[in-house]
Amino acid sequence: MTGVLIALCGGLGAAVRFLVDGAVRDRWTTTLPWATLVVNTSGSLLLGALTGAVVFHGVAPAWTGPAGVGFCGGYTTFSTAMVETVHLAQHRGRPHALANIALTAVVPVLAAAAGFGAAALV
Repeated sequence: MTGVLIALCGGLGAAVRFLVDGAVRDRWTTTLPWATLVVNTSGSLLLGALTGAVVFHGVAPAWTGPAGVGFCGGYTTFSTAMVETVHLAQHRGRPHALANIALTAVVPVLAAAAGFGAAALV
């Protein structure tokens, strides 16, 4: 049953990613793939908060599978970020690709830490 719930939440996460990605792309047309960064950052923030809720507030760890692995796993996308980085390197040059790597490596990690810290404060 848990596997089915994880799969359903993963599908929901992927659908929400599609909607958020499209909304960001419609509003920001720039060289860097901001939509993917927004998705990965918000997913990391959510996963950090979920983890903090388990650690600091005793939320049942059973929720981490469906919400964390399922929804957040379906929502975020490291592979798309890497394909976009390769595309930037090929078409826009190394500075843009390196900027995307730096942003992708740092910003979502900070968001996860912020989510975890916020859960500790609530």
